[in-house]
Amino acid sequence: METFKVHILGCGSATPTLRHYCSTQVVDIRGKLFMVDCAEGAQRLLLEAKISHNRINTVFLSHLHGDHCFGLIGLICTMGMTGRTAPLHVYAPSELEEILDKLVDFFAAGLEFNVTFHPVDTTKSMVIYDDKSLSVTTIPLNHRVPCCGFLFSEKPTLPHIRREMIDFYQIPYSQINNIKCGQDWITDEGEVIPNERLVTPADPPRTYAYCSDTKFMPQLAQLIDGVNLLYHESTYTDDKFENAAKYHHCTGSQAATIAKMAHAKKLLLGHFSASTNEQTLLQQAQAVFKHTILAKEGMIVDVR
Repeated sequence: METFKVHILGCGSATPTLRHYCSTQVVDIRGKLFMVDCAEGAQRLLLEAKISHNRINTVFLSHLHGDHCFGLIGLICTMGMTGRTAPLHVYAPSELEEILDKLVDFFAAGLEFNVTFHPVDTTKSMVIYDDKSLSVTTIPLNHRVPCCGFLFSEKPTLPHIRREMIDFYQIPYSQINNIKCGQDWITDEGEVIPNERLVTPADPPRTYAYCSDTKFMPQLAQLIDGVNLLYHESTYTDDKFENAAKYHHCTGSQAATIAKMAHAKKLLLGHFSASTNEQTLLQQAQAVFKHTILAKEGMIVDVR
């Protein structure tokens, strides 16, 4: 199975604490690294995770609150000081473009690489990134400022070769890719070996949904239905329900409700308030959706 995993670098909210850094993740799909939000401390967290910042070519920012984006300009400066030449692509709400240009001009003049900005319409669900391995679709969210999540969808892979059949029929390696693409094999005696005898089905494509700061939105379930892994903000426990509504955040049980409605395979809770009892949060969420775990710095979660 191809690599598809999520590195949790920071999972706190608002301000860093001794327990948590603010929101920062790296998604690894088939060896391609994508940063999702980039808070203060992102560079140190990359070092601790043994992830080279120069392997990151794309950054997705959910919204323009500091606990999700204050680390970006520092990361860009360090990339410049270490000789980067490959372009860096930044996907974020359009309001950031002018600010980012000024920050780069002031703090990182003379970069030897381009910082290419891609404005994101946070009000629509649309594909904003697409390559041969995956597509990334926006998930509109309801926060105090324009905000969206991101759905990472793996592209289908080719079937698996049955090695014992390849050996039995002495099929040359040069033909393996053709067989993966659906071709039958014809032996020297003229016997046609159907393709289905030579391969086993491909692994089903996987999906990862990152739902950043938002009020409870039942309609999210339709956009991420069947998701393999859902990261959903869970700032408060149920007794802080009024705070969640006031500040456009969610409780753990609300996040679990979304996971249950979306038929998710696993729920990952994060964006914890400094005052939140995380074990209580987890218990409340698991009472709704049992396949729930807490995010933690340094955690690597396989999407399966």
